[in-house]
Amino acid sequence: MGTKDVKPTRSELIELKKKIKLSQSGHKLLKMKRDGLILEFFEILNKAKGVRNELDDAYDNATEKIGIAEAVEGRMVIKSTALALKDGPEISLESHNIMGVVVPKIEASSVHKPINKRGYGILGTSSYIDETVDSYEILVDKIILAAEIETTMKRLLDDIEKTKRRVNALEFKVIPEMQEAMDFIRFRLDEMERENTFRLKRIKA
Repeated sequence: MGTKDVKPTRSELIELKKKIKLSQSGHKLLKMKRDGLILEFFEILNKAKGVRNELDDAYDNATEKIGIAEAVEGRMVIKSTALALKDGPEISLESHNIMGVVVPKIEASSVHKPINKRGYGILGTSSYIDETVDSYEILVDKIILAAEIETTMKRLLDDIEKTKRRVNALEFKVIPEMQEAMDFIRFRLDEMERENTFRLKRIKA
């Protein structure tokens, strides 16, 4: 808002005061939101580190188990077991709200099943196969949890950046420009009042 575009009137001064007050209130609320989102982000970040470590461990374990099973049982047995597995995981995507940011909530069922619910013949397979299937079911569980957490973190980061930009725009541009315009109006009104006073004195004289 440049001073050239400002009308030096009392009504404009009153309007500017209202706008500044509203902007300051909005600035305060946005700062509170930004700070709250940052706290939420770091809380989830700590959780994400743990989940990422668990995911890495689950992946290493699953890779090791399938390597042993393949060496003992052969690739064909593993493939036929994989084909015999029934009911893949059922995944539903919901959402919840963190301080105005919509983040995903991934619900998964039938991922980690009891051995008798997997669909392949228990008697026809060895413990190596059972352990491999078990390790991969755990791995899928961890992948689903990691996907939810990392997507949540990304959305929170995006909203933190957006909120920071709005806070900075209000703090360093919008509010100072309005205050500058208000000071200009006050100066011009005072100037006009002095001119009127001087004019009246001359008329009286």
